Amino acid sequence: MSLLFYPILSALVTSLTIALMLRWGAAGPLDLPNQRSLHATPVPRSGGVGVMAGVMVGFVAVTPAFTFVAGLLLLTLVSWWDDRRSLPVAVRFACHFVAAGLVVATVVPDVAVWYLVLALFFIVWMTNLYNFMDGANGLAGGMALFGFGAYAVAAGMAGAMPLAIWSACIAAAAAGFLLFNFDPARIFMGDVGSIPLGFLAASLGLLGIQREVWPLWFPVLVFAPFIVDATVTLLRRAWCREKIWQAHREHYYQRLVCSGWSHRKLALHEYALMAGISLSGCWMLTWPPEAQAAGLAIWLLVLGGLMQKIDALGRNNVLS
Repeated sequence: MSLLFYPILSALVTSLTIALMLRWGAAGPLDLPNQRSLHATPVPRSGGVGVMAGVMVGFVAVTPAFTFVAGLLLLTLVSWWDDRRSLPVAVRFACHFVAAGLVVATVVPDVAVWYLVLALFFIVWMTNLYNFMDGANGLAGGMALFGFGAYAVAAGMAGAMPLAIWSACIAAAAAGFLLFNFDPARIFMGDVGSIPLGFLAASLGLLGIQREVWPLWFPVLVFAPFIVDATVTLLRRAWCREKIWQAHREHYYQRLVCSGWSHRKLALHEYALMAGISLSGCWMLTWPPEAQAAGLAIWLLVLGGLMQKIDALGRNNVLS
């Protein structure tokens, strides 16, 4: 059977599930505008159900470890319920750590304790930062398309076909979701989509590192548009002694929309950045270590320069 069969099926399952949800009025609760939102009218927020249906196609094609699937299902169910009933933060974080612990016990056994702890917190942080960055039409779906697409290409280059199929199916599911989420969005992803996608980005990234499919820097680079924005924003808010757990509109992508960018303009510019990082990241895998370090330094300078430009844009808006 062609390797393209499962990704195509994932995209079809996702798009068909969402289309039926919208047609039958079963798209879940409405996302009402609040102080964090960038939208002005209520929009259904259960599109992640369709994404996860598409993701499961890849896991049916090549079944991963039970603990891995258990962690993913736990986060999907808890996040689905949270979209409807708003669970306490402590409950959500407890589930995030349980799911991360299941993956760490499976993916990175027999290593130093500090590495286990670091891996655990990396998964939990990626799980949450992906949710933080899901706030503009087409943004989280686009990051999944390009990020997991890079995973699929890199795994295919290394001959790690199960990992390549899983990643390709996730990317394809994101593509199916974007048919309904690209501006103007008919449905949002919701926590039921963004939380599991962040979990998958970290978990598959660690799996690839452990199996020597790619080096440590690769997962961080291909998801850098989300990792850098969320991490720098959190550190800045912590430095200013702001309540980091409160909703806000201080992420760089949010500030661009607040400065006058449309969701469509933001998404297209972000896609160009994501595509450039993903393609160069896969290419850099063929470079010697010294050249890889130089490539990472260049991307660090590029991302730093873009953030400074957005900071300057914000200052100019205040002065004007």
